[in-house]
Amino acid sequence: MAAILHHLADNINSISFLVGIIFIIASLILLRFPPKKINYLYGYRTPSSMKNQQTWDFSQKFSAVKMFQVGIVLLATSFLNILVDMSQEQSLFLGLGLLILGCIYMFVVTEKAIKRNFPNE
Repeated sequence: MAAILHHLADNINSISFLVGIIFIIASLILLRFPPKKINYLYGYRTPSSMKNQQTWDFSQKFSAVKMFQVGIVLLATSFLNILVDMSQEQSLFLGLGLLILGCIYMFVVTEKAIKRNFPNE
């Protein structure tokens, strides 16, 4: 256990680890304190999510859950470096790639869910 903690301390700059923690914390904040009214500052803000209060409320909760899932995946993949010896460059590219794919996943899945649950809007 001490070796794992030492390894994590040496590689704390891993993109996957840091962004995974940030995504998990942000998603928990959004789930606990979702934005009540449509705004341009805080929450999941796209034209489809801002059409009315009902789509706004749905998209805030749905996107927060997806952000939590992506955060868990990013956090889990940050431990991959323990099992597979990767250079810092490989770890950086893997982390950035997963971050970009995770953001695309969150956006696409949330937009599809809005269209599926609110087809007439």
